[in-house]
Parts: sequence; structure tokens; C-alpha cells
Amino acid sequence: MPKVKCKICGKEFYAKPSHQKMGWGKYCSISCQRIGSRTGKFLECLICGKKIWRTPKDIRVSKSGKFFCTKSCQTLWRNKYFSGPRHPNWQGGKFIDYRGKMLKADAKPICKLCGHNDERVMIVHHIDKNRENHYPSNLVWLCHNCHYLIHNYKISIE
Repeated sequence: MPKVKCKICGKEFYAKPSHQKMGWGKYCSISCQRIGSRTGKFLECLICGKKIWRTPKDIRVSKSGKFFCTKSCQTLWRNKYFSGPRHPNWQGGKFIDYRGKMLKADAKPICKLCGHNDERVMIVHHIDKNRENHYPSNLVWLCHNCHYLIHNYKISIE
């Protein structure tokens, strides 16, 4: 009786001679066969160092070449390298809640040009286009459409 050692776990098992001739009989079970047919490799998580399995496609299509075990590890890395001045959209750290200023000034969210009153599509616009001048007298409510028209077609606010 031909006894063969499993390529994965090393356990001895019986394999038919005819199966061995055909190239079969390398694995003792289906689970060992599945492990043997994997083509990827183990990599380390960039943050915690945990071993993770990645397929060749995952490795090939990765834009950064960095791999993480979970979304929380990925978020830790992203927040470390893409926050504050290192973020591509950083604009000096100034943030003023114009919407809150207008609501506190009791300005009703109604578009100055078309009269639309859906609060979900309202934007606060600077009349003199100076973002440093954030006094309520310089701010006006506009809907997305009218805001686009003002900036791209130079329509004036009466």
C-alpha cells in the first residue's frame, strides 16, 4: 500500500498508484488541497504588524503598496499622513460656519435670486467674494443652481 505525505500538513495517507501517476494524491484532504492551491502570500499590516493574506490581484492593484489588516488600522495610517497641512485640500486651517452665522442672524434660508426655500440645497455666498469678510451683511442665501450661475456666468445679485 503506497503511503504518501501530505504537502501541507505532513500527515501520511493512502493514495492510489493510478492517482499518483496522474499527479494527484498530494494532499490528505480537501482543506489541505485548498491551502495548496492558493497563489497569494502573507504580508504584514503596516500599523500593527499582524500577518494578513493577500491575493496576487490585491497586491497588483494596490495604489499605495501598503496593506492593512482592518479598516481601523487603515484609518490610523490615513489620519496620520493625510490630516492638517498634509491633506491635499488643506486651506490654512480656517473654518467658519457661515450657515450657522446666517441662521443665528435670523436670515431665512430662501434663495436671493430664485426664491427657492429647500434648506437642504442652500449655500451661503459672499456678496463681495471676499472669504475673509464674513459679516452677515456680506452673506446671502443661494441655492446650488444660482450659486453656480453667479460664479460661472457672472450674474449679479440685486
